[in-house]
Amino acid sequence: MSGIPEPSVARRRYVTVCVLFWLPIGLTIAPLILLLTERGMTLVAIAGCFAAHSLTAAVLELPTGGLSDVLGRRAVLAAAGIANLAALVLVALGTAPWQLGLGMALMGAGRALSSGPAEAWYVDTVHARSGPGAELRTGLARGASATSAALAGGTLLGGALPWLLGLGPDLGARLSGATSGLVLPLSVPLLLGGAVEIAFVLYALTALPEPPRPAATLRGALRGIPAAVAGGLRLGGRDALVRRVLLGAAGAGSALAVVELLTPGRTAALTGAPESGAVLFALLACAGFACSAVGSHLAPLAARLAGSGERAVLVGLGAAAGGLFLLGATAAAGGVGPAVLAAIGFGLVYLGRGAAGPNENELMHRRVGGSGRATALSVQSLALQLSAALTGSVASLLPPGPLPWLLGGVALLAAALLWSGHGGRRSPAPPSVDDRQASPRVDACSTAE
Repeated sequence: MSGIPEPSVARRRYVTVCVLFWLPIGLTIAPLILLLTERGMTLVAIAGCFAAHSLTAAVLELPTGGLSDVLGRRAVLAAAGIANLAALVLVALGTAPWQLGLGMALMGAGRALSSGPAEAWYVDTVHARSGPGAELRTGLARGASATSAALAGGTLLGGALPWLLGLGPDLGARLSGATSGLVLPLSVPLLLGGAVEIAFVLYALTALPEPPRPAATLRGALRGIPAAVAGGLRLGGRDALVRRVLLGAAGAGSALAVVELLTPGRTAALTGAPESGAVLFALLACAGFACSAVGSHLAPLAARLAGSGERAVLVGLGAAAGGLFLLGATAAAGGVGPAVLAAIGFGLVYLGRGAAGPNENELMHRRVGGSGRATALSVQSLALQLSAALTGSVASLLPPGPLPWLLGGVALLAAALLWSGHGGRRSPAPPSVDDRQASPRVDACSTAE
């Protein structure tokens, strides 16, 4: 146990890692599209950059999860930070389309590398100290809450910095002139995010000790990835509880895709101008992240009040689906009342999803061992991304009005109903194969519910 931190220390370090990783992402939310536009890119070219991000993340999602399980959490987290650092610098300073496209692809690679290792490190550390039956929900909830809070704070700061640089002596114009247009005011939030990424890499390398792993060469690590990926894919097919978690992620992806696709146009229509609509959308996005943070913080309480983690997932996803239905019901209405109801629905989507997420992941970690934990999280992330891409494409083809919103609401309600027959009893929490050294119980991953 030498060098492995206590669960309370591991929880604090996990929360810190979440903040340091997601704060730079939050800093890009408000200025990114405007920065690409200032660099002379058309909307089609910008869409191509985002496609490069999404495709890179999707292609690398499972291999990078397997790499984390084979090579170690700390090294993959550091690689995620380095990829994001390079991406932020390229996008902040790049002027050619290929530079901006490469930056977005690197950002997708960083996203894929990051999905799983930090959470897997936290669970591994708690299990190493307290055994496979240790309580995980509180730490997972705090990590999710910290992620949402970092995104909310980053969104506000990223939107405010370019505006603040234009006040008074107009430091932004001076900066742009001094660098011959290389650094624009809209570049500053991304460069600040790059500085945070350096702190993230250093923290990941120094503050996240891992149990000793067998010595591995790069070739050996790469050879182990296919087996880890195949194991992660098989897990969803043979374990009913993990399958519900993955389908829940798919439902959440559909819901979030609809909200992110349709809300900007709705805010622009509400305010009467794209510029003011963008400001309102930034404020709404910040409020949504804040609601998600609150929901994640309340996840352990939700499980206690509901009687089990399964019931808490049902209630959380059901509330989020209700929020989408409320958004759909007010889509064709005008006036203050429908706008207030729509804002409540928007908050419910993020609040309910925030409360469900830590409870879903706590249940999954009780079925997945350390040798496949990051891969399982990558499968979960991939399910969310693929469903988001599919639902976003379908929703864009539907006529304006309630129907696109209802598409996301139905998908999320279906995911919630998967848990309706499983809330009256606690799911067994036997350890998986690699945890049996600490306990003689049966491997849960081989037992379909």
